[in-house]
Amino acid sequence: MRVISAQKIMDTVAFLAVKANHVLRPDVLKAIKVAHKKEKNKRAKKVLAAIVQNAMHAKKHKLAICQDTGIPVVFIEVGQGVQIKGDLKNAINKGIERGYNCGNLRHSIIKDPLSRGKPGHTPTVIHMDIVKGEKIRITVLPKGFGCENKTQLRMFNPTVKLDEIKKFVIDAVKAAGADACPPYFLGVGIGGTADYGSLLAKKALLGGGSYLKPFLVRKLESYLLRDINKLNIGPMGLGGTITAFAVNVQTYPTHIAGLPVAVNISCHALRSATATI
Repeated sequence: MRVISAQKIMDTVAFLAVKANHVLRPDVLKAIKVAHKKEKNKRAKKVLAAIVQNAMHAKKHKLAICQDTGIPVVFIEVGQGVQIKGDLKNAINKGIERGYNCGNLRHSIIKDPLSRGKPGHTPTVIHMDIVKGEKIRITVLPKGFGCENKTQLRMFNPTVKLDEIKKFVIDAVKAAGADACPPYFLGVGIGGTADYGSLLAKKALLGGGSYLKPFLVRKLESYLLRDINKLNIGPMGLGGTITAFAVNVQTYPTHIAGLPVAVNISCHALRSATATI
């Protein structure tokens, strides 16, 4: 049994909170640069160049990539061979608080969703999984709400045709239009329950090896990306061939009587940072 202190977890979360907001993920930055080379529309190409330049300045000068530093979503995988010394949930929230303060990141979280009130940095949203091993893997995903507000969920009948699912996802992008700062990264969750399908869609934004997925899922991702990029929404809604950088579909077993499908859209500033302790 390996003992990991709550202090160590808090320190790690604080570091990740700053890194995620200041340094664009390498795979995301690469996708934007590739899109910039492919884009033919001159105005769209300029926008993509500005997005890359913004990311470079943010990293160099330790500034937020986007003024909306989001609601910090923390994914934590705890090895079953780990004993945590201290209060895990408290450590995560204190880590977010410290990281957001040190990184001069915007207060965006209101404690009461109905009465609203003065914003702060916490409490955060925490998703925890128990896994094999004696390590803890932590990911901080600051999710801006311009794109989070465009999330969609539909409970399909089990007899639904694949074309209807495709249409639902594409229509979700059409509905988002230019409002959520395209080009987009799309997470699609299929299966589970309503809540788990939505979680799958958000987890899909963290990436993952498509080569490990069933052929039908990989084919669906390719089809969706191709057709979304025919919508001519383009970077910041100015038109062009790049409306989405990537589509990641995650699936999970579900009940014989239904088929949940969720779409979670991220703006071009898809931010996350991960560490293992």
